[in-house]
Amino acid sequence: MTPIHPHNRVQLQWQGEHRFDAGRPGGPQIRIDASAQTGPGPVDSLLIGLGACTGVDVLDILAKRRTPVETFSIEVQGERRDGVPRRVVKAHLIYRIDGAGIERVHAERAVELAVTKYCSVRDSLDPEIPVTWSVVLNGA
Repeated sequence: MTPIHPHNRVQLQWQGEHRFDAGRPGGPQIRIDASAQTGPGPVDSLLIGLGACTGVDVLDILAKRRTPVETFSIEVQGERRDGVPRRVVKAHLIYRIDGAGIERVHAERAVELAVTKYCSVRDSLDPEIPVTWSVVLNGA
C-alpha cells in the first residue's frame, strides 16, 4: 500500500465578479479570474500547474546530470471539448531549453520522465487525457 502524505490545503477568497485570491493559509496568494481580466482562469491555472510541475522535474533532472539550464520556457496548449462541461481533453507541452552541454537525448529523456513518472499534477489528471510534448533545444 502506498503511504498517504499530509494533504495540501488552500483557501480561496472571493474578490467579486469571477475573481478569487487563492493560496495556502498565511502564504503567498495568486489571482484566479474566470473572466481572465485580472489573472488566469481556472482551466488556464490547471494547465499552468501541469507545466510548472513538469518544468520543476525537468530542471532537477538536468541539474543532476550536471548540465544546468541557462534559459527555459514551457508553452502548454490545452484542447477542450465543445460540450458542457468544456473539460480538457488533450494537452501538448512545448519545452524550450537552452544550455551549453545539454544533449538532445538527455533533454528529451528528462521531459519524458517528468511527464510520465514524476509529475503529481499529471498523475492527478484523468489517465485518458493524452499529454504529449516536444523539445526545442538551443533553438533547434
